[in-house]
Amino acid sequence: METKVSLSDIWNILELVHDPEIPVLSVVDLGVVRDVIMNGEDVEILITPTYSGCPAMNMIESEIRMVMSEHRIPARVKLVLSPAWTTDWMSEKGKQKLKAYGIAPPQDEAISLNTLFGKTEQVVCPLCNSKHTELISQFGSTACKALYKCKDCLEPFDYFKCLK
Repeated sequence: METKVSLSDIWNILELVHDPEIPVLSVVDLGVVRDVIMNGEDVEILITPTYSGCPAMNMIESEIRMVMSEHRIPARVKLVLSPAWTTDWMSEKGKQKLKAYGIAPPQDEAISLNTLFGKTEQVVCPLCNSKHTELISQFGSTACKALYKCKDCLEPFDYFKCLK
């Protein structure tokens, strides 16, 4: 007798797939998995890259196929580019994991157009919670992050840019 797999089971299995650039986050935490569509035993997983040209997407797609195969679930993975990914899709749990990992999570108040006017967002240091930080570079360890330095604890840290 074969056990049916539920939608909840699929989402739980997808939690096992981690972002290769930020391994503390699952693709579900990151919001890359947009939807899971089940039609009988037919499973389709829709994924959206954090930005077009994201080099991690091929790896993520392969990892999703592999974990589904390990659980004996035949699934198709479909790349969906529209609507574009936004940091709004990141889970609160994911943002907390980023901070614990030493990466400042995207901040809602950082949505402003300050960058256009030569101002930088006020980013809270994930290490000491100081607001006394400065932008070092618009690009950190990956294109979706900026490099900041805390003026209190003097540590550099990545900030996951807020994308809307």
